[in-house]
Amino acid sequence: MNLVRTRFAPSPTGAPHIGNIRTALFAWLFAKHHNGKFVLRIEDTDQARLKAGSVKAILESLLWLGITIDEGVMSAEGGETGRYGPYIQSQRLSLYQGHVMKLLETGAAYPCMCDNARLEQLKKTQVTQGLPSGYDGKCRTRSWSDEQKKDAIGSLPIRLAMPKEGTLTFEDMIRGNVSFDLSLQDDPIILKSDGFPTYHLASVIDDHAMLISHVIRGEEWISSTPKHISLYNAFSWEPPAFAHLPMILGAGKSKLSKRHGAQSVLDYQKLGYLPDALRNFLVLLGWNPGTNQEIFSSSELIELFSLERVQKSPAIFNMEKLNWLSHHYISTLSDTALLDSALPWLKKAGCPTDQYSQKQLLLITKIAQQRISFLSAIGEETAYLWDTQPIQDPLILIEKKSSIEHTVAILAGLIELFQNNDISENTPCEEITNIVEQWREQQGHARGEILWPLRVSVTRLKHSPGVYETIQIIGSKETIVRLNQARDLLSSQKQA
Repeated sequence: MNLVRTRFAPSPTGAPHIGNIRTALFAWLFAKHHNGKFVLRIEDTDQARLKAGSVKAILESLLWLGITIDEGVMSAEGGETGRYGPYIQSQRLSLYQGHVMKLLETGAAYPCMCDNARLEQLKKTQVTQGLPSGYDGKCRTRSWSDEQKKDAIGSLPIRLAMPKEGTLTFEDMIRGNVSFDLSLQDDPIILKSDGFPTYHLASVIDDHAMLISHVIRGEEWISSTPKHISLYNAFSWEPPAFAHLPMILGAGKSKLSKRHGAQSVLDYQKLGYLPDALRNFLVLLGWNPGTNQEIFSSSELIELFSLERVQKSPAIFNMEKLNWLSHHYISTLSDTALLDSALPWLKKAGCPTDQYSQKQLLLITKIAQQRISFLSAIGEETAYLWDTQPIQDPLILIEKKSSIEHTVAILAGLIELFQNNDISENTPCEEITNIVEQWREQQGHARGEILWPLRVSVTRLKHSPGVYETIQIIGSKETIVRLNQARDLLSSQKQA
C-alpha cells in the first residue's frame, strides 16, 4: 500500500459532536495503523454558518482525546504545517475557481441562470407529480462564449454536468460495491454565485491536491459520492478509496439527541469524563476487534484497528456503556493521577483543599474513586466531609431495633472512645476498625447497634462511603465534634 493519508475536514460551525469526532478517530487510527499521515483541514466555505471559536473547539477536542495532527491546521489562529496548504478552504478560492474554469472550457460544467423562484416552483412540481427531486438541467444546453463563462465565475452558480446514462459503481471499503443509476442524478452546484465552492467541489480538489489516499466519512455522504467520482473523472484524476461509517443512533434506534449523548466532546470533558474512556467508547461505536476485549489503550487500538472490522449497521449510543468504561478508567488510576485529575473538581465542588494535607486529599479522592463514573460527581460523593450542616432528622440515627435512649448511650460511649484514641489520616483503616470492634465486643453490642449511629453521625447520611475511611480523613477531633452534635440533637428529641 502506498503512503496512507487520511483527513478530518470539519466545518467550523460549532464544537464538534460525537459523530464528527468518531469519524476523526477512525481516520486517525487507520492512518496510524498504516504508518501514514492524518491531516486536519477546515472547510469554511459556508460562510453564513460559521461560529467564532469553532476551530479552537475542534483542536481542543482532537488533542484532548489524543488524536494527534500530522499536517494541516495546528492552531486556532490559523497556524499550519505541511506542504499542501493553505488548509483552510476560504484561503483557496482562486484554486477552486481556476479548476472550475477548466471544467467550463471542457463542457463538464455550466453556468446556471435559474433564479430561486423557478427552482422553488420546480421543486413543488416534482413533489406534486411524484417525480425525483433535483435540478432539471434547463441551463445545461445554453451556449456560452469563453468571455461569458469567465464572467460567470463569481456572479452565477456553476453546475457540474453529470453523466446521464449508465450506472456508476464504486467500492466502499466497509459496504462493498455501491451502485447508482446516473439517470437519476441531478446536476449539483459546485461553485456558488459568490465565488465560494460547495462541499462537492472543494473536497474533491483538496483531497486530490493534498494526496488524500482514503476518504473516511459518515454514511450520509454515500449519496454524494457519484457526484464526487464524476468530478474526479472530469478532471482525469484517480479517486481515493472511500469508506462510509455507520450512523450513530440513540437508545431504541431513535435519532441521536442530547439526552442520548449527541453532545460535543468538550461537554463530556466538562462533565469530568476521562479522555481515554471516551476514546475507548467512541471506537466501539461501529468497530470491534473480533474478540471479547473491550478495554483498549491507544497503542492497542492503533495495532488492532481495521476498516474490515467496521460494521455496516448503525451503532447505538449506550450511556450505560460509556459510564461503565469511564468508571473502569477512573477506578484504575494511580494515586498520583487520581489526585491530579480530581483536585480541580474538588475545588469546584467547594472543598476547602487548603485545609487538608495531601494525604487527606488523596484519601478523599479514593473514597469516591470506586463510586463515580465521571469526575464532576466527586463533589456529590464527598461533600459530607467538609459540609457543616447538621443532621436534618436526628431520628435517622436510631438503628431499627434500637431506641433514642440506647442510641444516646452508645454515642456517649463512642465519644469517650475517640477521646482516648488519637486518629489521623496516618492511622490505617484496619487500626480504626480494630479500635471500634474491640470496644464493641467489650460492651457486648451487636455490630449494627454501633455502626449505624456511628456512620450517620460522622457522615450525616443514611447511605455513604465507608465510616472508617471517613474517620481516617476527618480524624478524632472532628469525629468527636460530629458525635457530640448527633448526641445533643437526639437528646433534644428525647426531651421533646
